[in-house]
Amino acid sequence: MASMSTGLMLWTDAATAAQDEDTNVQNLPAVEVVAPQPTARRSAPRAPTRVVSSGKPNTRIYVYPTAPGNAKGLDVDKVPSSINAVDASQIKRAGSMNVTDALRDNVASVNITEVSGNPFQPNVEFRGFVASPIVGTPQGLAVYQNGVRINEAFADSVNWDLIPTAAIRSVTVVTNNPAFGLNALGGAVNLQMKDGFTYQGAEIDTMGGSFGRIQSSAQWGKHVDTNYAVYAALEGLHDNGFRNSAQSDVRRFYGDVGYKGGDSEFHVNMGLANNNFGASATVPAELLQQYWGAIYTNPQTTNNRVGYVNLTGKVEATPTWTFESTAHARVFEQRVVDGNPTSVQECAAPGLLCFGDDTTAANGLNGAQLVNPFASGTLLGEIDRTTTRSTTFGVSSQATNTDKLFEHENRFVVGASFDASVTRFNATAELGTIGTDYLVSGRGIFLGPSGTPATGEMGPVSLRTVNQYSGLYALDTFSMTDAFAITGGGRFNHAHVTLEDQLGTALNGDHSYDRFNPIVGGTYKITPELTAYAGYSEANRVPTPLELGCADPNNPCLIASFLVSDPPLKQVVSKTVEAGLRGTRELNIGTLGWKIGGFRATNYDDIMGLPVAGRQGFGFFQNVGATRRQGIEAEVNLKSETLQFHASYALVDARFLDALELSSNSPFAAGGTIHVVPGNQIPAVPRHRVKAGIEYAVTDAWKIGGDALFVSSQYLVGDESNQASKLPSYTVFNLHTSYQLSKNVQLYGKIDNIFDNRYATYGTFFDTTAVPNFGNGGNPFTDPRSLSPARPRAFYAGARVTF
Repeated sequence: MASMSTGLMLWTDAATAAQDEDTNVQNLPAVEVVAPQPTARRSAPRAPTRVVSSGKPNTRIYVYPTAPGNAKGLDVDKVPSSINAVDASQIKRAGSMNVTDALRDNVASVNITEVSGNPFQPNVEFRGFVASPIVGTPQGLAVYQNGVRINEAFADSVNWDLIPTAAIRSVTVVTNNPAFGLNALGGAVNLQMKDGFTYQGAEIDTMGGSFGRIQSSAQWGKHVDTNYAVYAALEGLHDNGFRNSAQSDVRRFYGDVGYKGGDSEFHVNMGLANNNFGASATVPAELLQQYWGAIYTNPQTTNNRVGYVNLTGKVEATPTWTFESTAHARVFEQRVVDGNPTSVQECAAPGLLCFGDDTTAANGLNGAQLVNPFASGTLLGEIDRTTTRSTTFGVSSQATNTDKLFEHENRFVVGASFDASVTRFNATAELGTIGTDYLVSGRGIFLGPSGTPATGEMGPVSLRTVNQYSGLYALDTFSMTDAFAITGGGRFNHAHVTLEDQLGTALNGDHSYDRFNPIVGGTYKITPELTAYAGYSEANRVPTPLELGCADPNNPCLIASFLVSDPPLKQVVSKTVEAGLRGTRELNIGTLGWKIGGFRATNYDDIMGLPVAGRQGFGFFQNVGATRRQGIEAEVNLKSETLQFHASYALVDARFLDALELSSNSPFAAGGTIHVVPGNQIPAVPRHRVKAGIEYAVTDAWKIGGDALFVSSQYLVGDESNQASKLPSYTVFNLHTSYQLSKNVQLYGKIDNIFDNRYATYGTFFDTTAVPNFGNGGNPFTDPRSLSPARPRAFYAGARVTF
């Protein structure tokens, strides 16, 4: 049988798929499949063929990725974990250039949090584990693009804005599987991209609307001759944002050149992106009450740039052996400019500047105490600038065998990977003044190591880090009977992280971590329409260079900006068990798909970023013992030619399991610390998520639809003791419609947040004494909450033209 897709794949007798074909396995549309004999060898790709239904029971065999490689996946009825998939048509239906929006709408346990206050740089939280672009966020999800892990080297962060959405063929959220390597504590997000064999034709899609939004994408794919195919996608977006100084500019390109010959397939694909963002921070609640578009301290700008090239090859050496290899190179650069309050102040002795109090010297780059050039009573601030440049090279290989074992079906996968990254991180702090508009204006005075003893927490930082990650994995799925299959295997991970201080020795460090993570599970097909699954697995995450460079509570860092010390941190180990039922049924009105399951993941030696009370933005990373995330997921969907419907509910319960004393800016902190008792909930993880969506074809040309999202209340970050009031729950309703004007032209529109609900997706605490509330006559802030406001009601309209 020929594999149609490299990610979420459908095995039929066809070699290619219609563009943007629905591949959501929960829908399982009925298409009869006629497969060749297992011993037959393919000599060349065949033309697409669809077998017309004969009225007999029809089957459509979907396979699901169970390893990072691109070879044949595993029949979904034999996958011992939850199935979560989003296809290109669902991404298009979301009407967004953020693939995260499609994940939010279609995966029950996914929650999107705009921690940065920018919709193009969201946190993706799945089952209480996070993949975030915010440097300093402890990461818990691995993200792969075409089999290559794209968590950035320095902090394991994930810059979703760099992913070309139009070029995505499918996204799967893989759980209970250590084969996806480091950071897959809660699972892995696996993106597979389009190529010229799977997408032919051309499309231009342009949309505009509220807050100055204008965006356009173009994609083109062509089967050049029998053996070659090309694909390219180009995207551009400008958005002024609803907050002051919150503009966004996104520019992305993706291309692929492929070759197929006999039983071999080779691809060269590359991508480029250059994106700029502003206003990326939370805002005091008191300012939001006065103006929903407010910001707190400025400038706040981020520039992300990336360039990468991947070489992939796949050879079906025999009817049962497939070999594949990947080589990749990636260069990532991030520049951040961030205006902040400062710990520098006037000294008791006139004419000098002090640090933290009025007697401790604030030093310049030469180590001498700074002379005070500011008028008495000036409100001081600082502009923190960081540059992170990472270069990554890697190779991976994988072999898949489908020979029968003891006359039973068997699928064996073995693979290995190696990645090496070199990062150069630099940071400076420039003193300035804070105006009544919260704008920090630099004065050309740069801080050096200050404090008692003198530390680098405010001074310049220049650090070189080297990551070397290697892994070896094997998975085997054995069919005991036609209905019962068992899976077993594991992965060995080795990580070596070195830190080389370019200005001294304080940041020097050399750390090695090793871990074998097993997996075992099984599935049982109770009836042709009902499958039960259960599995257990382990995964690990090693501390990032950022976390290792900021792990001393006695010398805290300005998180995401400065590093000061290098005590060791333990690696995080997660142990997960999950079980459930899933099934499909053909009804007169369409295909019904459903699933229900439960999970429990326990993290040992979990890592958290902790703030320092009274020091705005300062913090450190610390192992905090055991934590647990558990819950249930239920989903139902219906699909027919005229109706698309889905609804889901997820309960995610995240708690601490050990007693802790943590640093916090919480108003309930005593002496800057709070006491966590076993059973306290982990902040920023809402317990309940309810989603529903519908699309109805009023006529052959006109479709209308809508979706609703409910997210329950959550504790604010910094309230690990659960003493403060929660961030309120929110409900959002959206509408969309499309009209097929002609065979090649479609008009569409959407309204987001139709009831203009004002809500926040994330909250934390801040130092209310750092800067006055200029919106209230310069009086002190009284509310310690700092929130990320969500986008108000917005209108968009666009046109899509295909050729």
